[in-house]
Amino acid sequence: MALKKHFKRIVFGLLGGSLAALLLAYWFPQQVLLVDDGFQNADAIVLLGGGSGERPLRAAELFRSNAVPKILVSGAGDADGNRLLLMHRGVPASAISLEPNSKTTRENAQFSIPLLRGSGARRVIIVTTWYHSRRSLKTFRHYAPDLTFYSCPSYYGFPRSEWSHDHLRRRIRAEYLKTMGYWVCYGVCPF
Repeated sequence: MALKKHFKRIVFGLLGGSLAALLLAYWFPQQVLLVDDGFQNADAIVLLGGGSGERPLRAAELFRSNAVPKILVSGAGDADGNRLLLMHRGVPASAISLEPNSKTTRENAQFSIPLLRGSGARRVIIVTTWYHSRRSLKTFRHYAPDLTFYSCPSYYGFPRSEWSHDHLRRRIRAEYLKTMGYWVCYGVCPF
């Protein structure tokens, strides 16, 4: 009987803690999802596909500031378009390489890491949207613990009132689910 009571306390404690974390995350998504290591010098950038064009702008900005000598553009369907946006922003074609086959964040990491290792990159900046920064950074670190990864997401300084927009709210909710799914399915710990 005591074991059953102890088990109930553990289950309710976990559920209560999870609910509290979700509520906290809902009201403070930047504090939960955002990882921004700030400006770093590195060997390469991995620019993840997706977003609304803000990701290649951030990658080009970092490149032009001499933070990195090369950019690896990762993502099926976005690689060619992001390459053109980078070139339009002053990044020479010779500094850009493509990984055009990945369709998920996990595949971004799995397909990009061999290319990074092959190019001799040891310190790598991940550029993505702010709400995707935690999961992407943790995924790359999970699959390549021998490399050093940093997160420099695209700009996120918008007022809280914009969080109510359905598009962004849906993306943030989906990101919480994906983050937990990556932890359960692939062992990518978000902490």
